Amino acid sequence: MTGEREGTYTNPVLNADWSDPDVVRVGDDFYLTASTFGRAPGLPLLHSRDLVNWTLVGHALERLEPAGDFRAPRHDCGVWAPSLRHHDDRFWIFWGDPDQGVFQVNAPGVRGPWTRPHLVKAGKGLIDPCPLWDEESGEAYLVHAWAKSRAGVKNRLTGHRMHPDGTSLLDEGKVIVDGDGIPGWFTLEGPKLYRHDGWFWILAPAGGVETGWQGAFRSRDFFGPYEERIVLEQKHTEVNGPHQGGWVRTPSGEDWFVHFQQRGAYGRVVHLQPMRWDGAGGWPVIGDEGAPVLTHRRPALPAQPPAAPAVDDDFPGGRPGRQWSWTANPQDGWAPRHSADGLRLTCVRTPDAHDLRTLPNVLTQRLPGVPCAVEVELRLHSEEPGARAGLTVLGDAFGWIGLQRDADGTVRLVHRFAEPAAGRERDASRPRLAPDGRARLRIEIGAGARCRFAYDVGDGPCPSGPVFAATPWRWVGALLGLFAVAPVGTGHAGAATFSEFRIRPL
Repeated sequence: MTGEREGTYTNPVLNADWSDPDVVRVGDDFYLTASTFGRAPGLPLLHSRDLVNWTLVGHALERLEPAGDFRAPRHDCGVWAPSLRHHDDRFWIFWGDPDQGVFQVNAPGVRGPWTRPHLVKAGKGLIDPCPLWDEESGEAYLVHAWAKSRAGVKNRLTGHRMHPDGTSLLDEGKVIVDGDGIPGWFTLEGPKLYRHDGWFWILAPAGGVETGWQGAFRSRDFFGPYEERIVLEQKHTEVNGPHQGGWVRTPSGEDWFVHFQQRGAYGRVVHLQPMRWDGAGGWPVIGDEGAPVLTHRRPALPAQPPAAPAVDDDFPGGRPGRQWSWTANPQDGWAPRHSADGLRLTCVRTPDAHDLRTLPNVLTQRLPGVPCAVEVELRLHSEEPGARAGLTVLGDAFGWIGLQRDADGTVRLVHRFAEPAAGRERDASRPRLAPDGRARLRIEIGAGARCRFAYDVGDGPCPSGPVFAATPWRWVGALLGLFAVAPVGTGHAGAATFSEFRIRPL
């Protein structure tokens, strides 16, 4: 959100779940990536010229590897807290898969081609890696955190010397910051490694995503000892847990810090904070003397037209836009077919149609962080009894509205939901006929991510069912999704076509 006339911006600058952001500048351009966990494609690539207006230009990871491990949704696995860097005329992204280890991909340009994932360090619980190529010494380093759920330890940062080509590590590693030795610190993670003013700097959060703070560590030697300071915390503001992100410097020498805020069903939204270096102590000062700002003077960069990652989609050529991702690696047979009238999804046969949380073939995008109305046109072409397709809000709980082919051949408008602990969905409203097998579906998402469902099957808009409160999905904010499924059987089960997908503010 921006205030063009006043020369200000308002946080969050990315008001959706762009989790664990990291940022880098190359020339006059800024680039950002974020966690995508088990969704594919992963590692989104966003571009900006002013640090306020961002567009999504692609992804660095087409599918997760090994591919077989991600045939089903795994929302607490996959890509955790990537670091984005530019070195030796290449873009580099390092991330931790908590079950496999530290991976990297690289490319000559942000739009690729990106290399296949390369495993730099194997092991359980290795997360949040960040490389540094030290221009002063020619040495390369890597720092990473630990996930207790896999490794049995947390609250510590481990450092390595790294081969300059980024493919391997040159030592066994050493704990360079032990959070257990710092009074009051816990869940130290998400390190970002820099060189500045003769110091090695690690910017790393602690205290948990909803309640924590941003720390800074510095040492004259990479392997320590490090001294620490809290440089950003909630204080008197409403911005809880302001932490985990990256520092970037503009061509004119301004410093800025990009971080996230956990907002429940909306996920981790992205804030931009002014940053300076304290002349007396040499420490970074972020926000308003360590408190996050809501509105601030814009970066001293050339004015840019308002922009944001796309959400609407007319599915030209029958293909989804960059904003969409699957809840797992896509499989043969799911690929949208070429179509001149919208997105045609195959009704994938599955025994698990009663629980959308288990399905890998749900095409999703992020839930907007402001009140909005989501609409899409749906036509169900399948003649298979039990085939269904619809629009969903998907999290630990889910609700969906759409069309289903009944055993007698009729098509009905159905609206179903499931609570977080429920293993099966149930009706949220009584089914009704959809005579021509099409419907206009609508979800109004109000304050607190409270959702009201509606439909139009040809006789005017009708509300459906009680309010549904969207919920996050483990580390992921709630998702908007499109799906088409059919019961287990043989042969092609038909398809559904989605068109005119729109999101409008309320």
